[in-house]
Formats: sequence, C-alpha cells, structure tokens
Amino acid sequence: MVVRPRDDPRDAPGGGPGPGRAGGGGPDPDGARAADAIARGVRGAEPGEVPGRLCEVAVELLPVIGASVSLRSEGMPVQLSASSAQAAHLAQIQATLGDGPCQSALADGAPVLACDLTTGRDAGRWPVFAQQATEAGVRAVYAVPLGSGAMCVGTLDLYRDRPGGLTDRQLHTARVVAGVMTVALMALPHGDEPDTRDGDDWLSGLATGHDEVYQAVGMIMAQLGVGADDALARLRADAFAHGRTAVDVARDVIAHRTRFDRH
Repeated sequence: MVVRPRDDPRDAPGGGPGPGRAGGGGPDPDGARAADAIARGVRGAEPGEVPGRLCEVAVELLPVIGASVSLRSEGMPVQLSASSAQAAHLAQIQATLGDGPCQSALADGAPVLACDLTTGRDAGRWPVFAQQATEAGVRAVYAVPLGSGAMCVGTLDLYRDRPGGLTDRQLHTARVVAGVMTVALMALPHGDEPDTRDGDDWLSGLATGHDEVYQAVGMIMAQLGVGADDALARLRADAFAHGRTAVDVARDVIAHRTRFDRH
C-alpha cells in the first residue's frame, strides 16, 4: 500500500506533479505525463497483467492509496484487478452490497466523487458502504466509468485514506487512465476467439470469483425454489450479516459448508 504524505504536491491546488515529475509544456502537460506513465507501466506486460498495471499507474499519478477495476455484469460487477489487497477488498464490499460509488457510476455513466465517507451527503448516500469503507481505512472513493452511458462497460475505482476531492486536472488524469483501460479491455482477447493462444484467456481466469458466485446462486435456487435475483439477494444478505464477501459465502455454498434451506 502506498500512503501519500499530507504535503504531497499532488494534493496542492491544481494537482501539480510530485517530486521528480516535470509538469512539462505544451497544451496538455498532465495528459502527456499520464501517457508517459501509462506507457512505462504497461511496457512488457502480458494481456492479463494490463488491468493491474493500469491500477498501479493510477496510484502513481493521483493522490490515492489504491485502485481497482471491475466490469459491468448482470447481478454483480466482475472484479478484474486491484493495486492492493485493500483495494480488492473495497471492490468486493461494493459488489457484495450492490451499493457504493461504483454502482452509482455504472448507473449514471459519469464519474462519482465521494469526497467524504465519514460525514455529510456521501456518508448518507451509501451508509452501509461508507461505514465498511471507513472501517477498512478509506475515507474517500472516486469511481470513473469505463465508457459512458449505454456503453459503460465497468469502472475504475480510486480509494483515498482521508477526505478530499480531485482537482479538475486530477480528474482529467483519472479519465485518461480510465480511457486507456477501456480500450485495453475491449482489445484484449477474451479467451473465446479461435486464434486465442493458450494462456491468453485472461478474462476467464480473472472472473473466477464471479463464476463461483453464480454457481452458488444456482445451488441456492435449487435449495429454496426461488429465482436468480432472490437467490443472489439471499447470498448477499448472508455475506453482509456475517461481515464477509459474496465470493467467500459462494465458496462455502459450493463446498456444501453452507446450505440456505437450513437457515
């Protein structure tokens, strides 16, 4: 986990570059700096490493301690990668609850900046998520859509350990990273193309937890005689009640350690 000092120049008005990072010239120095960092970050990466590398670039460029990327899907987002275990945990909390800035950004197709989860409007908008996020050491979350509107395919979520917003320049940088992430995700092989080489089915591997959730949902449907939406709601409720993620509960269901017809 990377923790920024409170006098980090990236937190200053205007969101200037950190030590050793020239602001550059030309019409868009921030965009150029972001492009350079992205190019360095993904150089030599295998297809499945690209989402994680871009999350790390986001942490390098912005006043945040973590980043995660998730794809839109029916029922629950598919978490693809994260810069740290803490960021992965925050993404799982949002997926389990079905609530949070990520969900709002998916619905709106526009960035959602939750600048203070400890009090005020943001804490009241997502009260359960806000409580769990602050307990996990996060005070602000910024969710940037991958695409927009009807073409929003997921979100890049950024996590900060103290309240605060993003300057216009920092939001621009976050959009640049999200834009590259979107292009990369759309261009990379999904594992079902005829020419896909062994080891390139990166999406199938990254989405294993998502598949486990839906396998568990099918088992809960059979146990209770309910539809998929109700079964997913039961799984999420059990996870929330026991302070766990939906993936954790799904694995117990698949392993027959948990049955919902005995609750």
